[in-house]
Amino acid sequence: MGRTLEGKVAVVTGASRGIGAEIAAELAREGARVMLAARSADALHERAAAIGEQAAAHVTDLREAAAPAALAAAAMARFGRIDIVVANAGATKRGDFLALSDEDWQDGFALKFFAHMRLIRAAWTQLKEARGSVVIISGIGGKTPGAEFTIGGSVNAALLAFTKALADRAVPDGIRVNTINPGDVRTDRLARRVKAAAERFGVDAAEAERRMIAEDRVLRFGEPSDIAGLVSFIVGPRGGFLQGSIIDMDGGKNKTT
Repeated sequence: MGRTLEGKVAVVTGASRGIGAEIAAELAREGARVMLAARSADALHERAAAIGEQAAAHVTDLREAAAPAALAAAAMARFGRIDIVVANAGATKRGDFLALSDEDWQDGFALKFFAHMRLIRAAWTQLKEARGSVVIISGIGGKTPGAEFTIGGSVNAALLAFTKALADRAVPDGIRVNTINPGDVRTDRLARRVKAAAERFGVDAAEAERRMIAEDRVLRFGEPSDIAGLVSFIVGPRGGFLQGSIIDMDGGKNKTT
């Protein structure tokens, strides 16, 4: 089989590093032209340059109300169409509920919920014309939040409900909407958690990682390429029967349905 996304255009947010960067690279390998978006200018331009001529970088803070529509417009101006939106941007603050401020909550929803919603809405006409696909990167905390993850769990749960409602709305327009819930994936954020666990246990990072994996009863930590491969499947021809699906890709961490 040849490249499955030849001729398609994808917008990927949070694409300067980690999962988003690998998603952008994977979609490009499958033939898509890709608009990468993030706040980190230097890292974003490096990622786009590594992909090559079929990629462009759009530096933006998607928490600003007008920024998602400007991103969609930039993709149209550069590539002339939008077939795929991967809403990946956003990390929420961990901490004790009583210590988290209103600003922390507002910031969490601003980037990981409202930015996603506004970008999808802004790209809707183009997605309808292309009979395109939306993939939201949420997280298993939307199903099984912990005490330190009250903001993230709440935002992710909202995204899961949003997925179901939006997928239903999207059927008449021929747009597919699905969500991936990653578990612990090897990113900078996970590295910080492993380091903190190593300090807490008084062991090295490798042993801390082993203990975390054993405690969660999972196969292993994920890699950004795991999530990117699933995104590529969903938006490609083989994923065409997926609609309103919420897929846990977490090594078995989530034990609920």
